[in-house]
Amino acid sequence: MSAAEPLFHWVEPDARQVIYSRADFYVLLGRHLFVVGIAALVTISIGVSAGIAVTRKRGSDFLPLVGQVASLGQTFPPVAVLALAVPVLGFGTLPIIVALMLYGLLPIVRNTLTGLQEVDAELITAAHAMGMTPLQILRQVELPLAAPVILAGIRTSVTINIATAALGATVGASNLGDPIISGIVNGNMAYVVQGALTIALLALSVDSLFEVLQRQLRSRLSAS
Repeated sequence: MSAAEPLFHWVEPDARQVIYSRADFYVLLGRHLFVVGIAALVTISIGVSAGIAVTRKRGSDFLPLVGQVASLGQTFPPVAVLALAVPVLGFGTLPIIVALMLYGLLPIVRNTLTGLQEVDAELITAAHAMGMTPLQILRQVELPLAAPVILAGIRTSVTINIATAALGATVGASNLGDPIISGIVNGNMAYVVQGALTIALLALSVDSLFEVLQRQLRSRLSAS
């Protein structure tokens, strides 16, 4: 950030200090990744498991319910979720993790359902004919074929939550949202730009990483 100080002086020429210094940016980055990572792990586990469960015969009756519950998470703005969670969970990291879990669930559930439902029925029939058990079919046929679509949902969920996690700074969860909130409170647009640029670069980097993983999955499926 210090290398770009002239740019930030141009953004906020009247400010005596234009570089956010209350915490190192690499520390804020680590906290940001921690919050997003924990929320992603829980959301992926719940979303993929729910998608698998309702695409089985025993759970098919619950498919509409799972879709509605997953959609419900995105009908509430993250700010509203935080406002409801703070009185129960207190200030800190936990409320923003809960908000990210609710907000990031829909893309994962939706893509898991789509990926599994689009697996060619003839392949499943052939696997049955080969004597494979339902669990073997799921692990060796359905999930590998559905993996690129599921990964696309995870990619969307994580990328959105990287930006949404900045709201955690409003409830005491220190992360890359700190410079943004501090800049808004103090009227220092240089702080806001620093936080926003860092979050944008992080989101683009993670999105590019997922794109590479998707290409590798597609190439493996094509080769097999």
